[in-house]
Amino acid sequence: MEGSNNTTQESREPFVANDSSLRNNRVIPQLLTSVPALNDAASYLSETTSLFTRCFMDYSEPASRGLGGQEMVTFGSAESRGSPVLNTASSSGSDLAVCKASQSSVDVPLLHEGLSRTLSRKSSQSGNAATNSEDLSEGSSAQVLSRNTSPNGISIFQGLIERVRRTVRGSADDIGWLQRASHMPPVDDQTDRFVEIIDDIRHGLHGLPNSMVYLLVPGLFSNHGPLYFVNTKTSFSKMGLTCHIAKIHSEACVEKNAREIKDYIEEIYWGSRKRVLLLGHSKGGVDAAAALSMYWTDLKDKVGGLVLAQSPYGGSPIASDILREGQLGDYVNIRKLMETLICKVIKGDLLALEDLTYERRKEFLSKYHLPRELPVVSFRTEASISPAVLATLSRVAHAELPTFSAAQPATTFPVVMPLGAVMAACAQLLQIRYGEKSDGLVTCCDAEVPGSVVVRPKRKLDHAWMVYSELNDNPTEADASQVCEALLTLLVEVGQRRRHELSNKDE
Repeated sequence: MEGSNNTTQESREPFVANDSSLRNNRVIPQLLTSVPALNDAASYLSETTSLFTRCFMDYSEPASRGLGGQEMVTFGSAESRGSPVLNTASSSGSDLAVCKASQSSVDVPLLHEGLSRTLSRKSSQSGNAATNSEDLSEGSSAQVLSRNTSPNGISIFQGLIERVRRTVRGSADDIGWLQRASHMPPVDDQTDRFVEIIDDIRHGLHGLPNSMVYLLVPGLFSNHGPLYFVNTKTSFSKMGLTCHIAKIHSEACVEKNAREIKDYIEEIYWGSRKRVLLLGHSKGGVDAAAALSMYWTDLKDKVGGLVLAQSPYGGSPIASDILREGQLGDYVNIRKLMETLICKVIKGDLLALEDLTYERRKEFLSKYHLPRELPVVSFRTEASISPAVLATLSRVAHAELPTFSAAQPATTFPVVMPLGAVMAACAQLLQIRYGEKSDGLVTCCDAEVPGSVVVRPKRKLDHAWMVYSELNDNPTEADASQVCEALLTLLVEVGQRRRHELSNKDE
């Protein structure tokens, strides 16, 4: 009889499971005391289970309400109700989870009729179990009072729903925000003139003056690409033009690079007494535009114009979707992964990627604007998403084989990567998700600077084509060096036309 009574008492043992006790781990059974890490995990899972149990209860019909917003739930004792769940729990040696109410209690899980919670208990808690079981057996039913936990439960689901909504919606509301802004000036499409200049260049007619210095500003991660802009600089040098590649830390933030570009321009100008024409690719265009926006009073007599080639001037959906807070990706800490990749592996700054998000671009452009008198050309492209690009390989570096003799020339071979396939996959993703055309990383509408001359080629070119040549380049088409030359030639014409208009306006 004592054995059966003890079993009955153990089966009726209450388990107090309010929020404060769960957080302090005073009542969660130490299931795995020999392994602290697993014990902590078990405690965390127990607490999470309790929270979600309350959430589901909030959507159930309460048994009764009273006492100023508190919920009163009546439970029959084990003897009077004869619940099969209780009989099963007592026969298995588990405990019934019951919340005992008091006026000073804090939030506890709402228990409804027919709900039983079982957790294994330590033998050292058997004394408390016996005392609580006597309290339960004094009456035929027990009344449990708890504060309404609906706000806590609903807030958890509202937070989850909001994360899902933000993840699904993504950058749909931000793409093309510059074109939708009412105060932004319209663009001027000069694609036809660009095509004419390309045709002249391919026939040996070059229009770039040697009275200018040409500065190429590389984009994000260019420090890890030895061939970034190298072919373009070589081509310009063969034509007798002075061309430089800005030696900036491409993984630094926009404002830091803007300061370095400003110093670079002043150094070139004071050394040559020639004005500088800038061509920035990808983030390099954003950095160059930031330099001219922030330090225009110091640079207006030293700069002749700016070309932004495939630059996310309005922002990038790729960067925004990766770093946007409040998404489902927060559960796997994507932001921390990107921070480790950029800061630890690449030795860069996470702000370099953050500055390309729509939020940061809106914040920056609200403070700094490109001067109206500055000639600007925007070049945006659309990547091909045909299956043929899967076989495209881009030359990103050269490698030399070791030689065993000083007289033997070194053997070099190209280091290639399937950048075309990666850009095509990204372009396809943006097309399906947002219905926007892109070069793989930057949408066409975000690459167009308001008030600028825009070039929109029909030829399919991805984001990496401008700086990394392909192994199977089509000889009948213009290469990246010729495209850069044509863009700068168009910029010179725009600058001459702009100066002529200003002079007529002054007269």
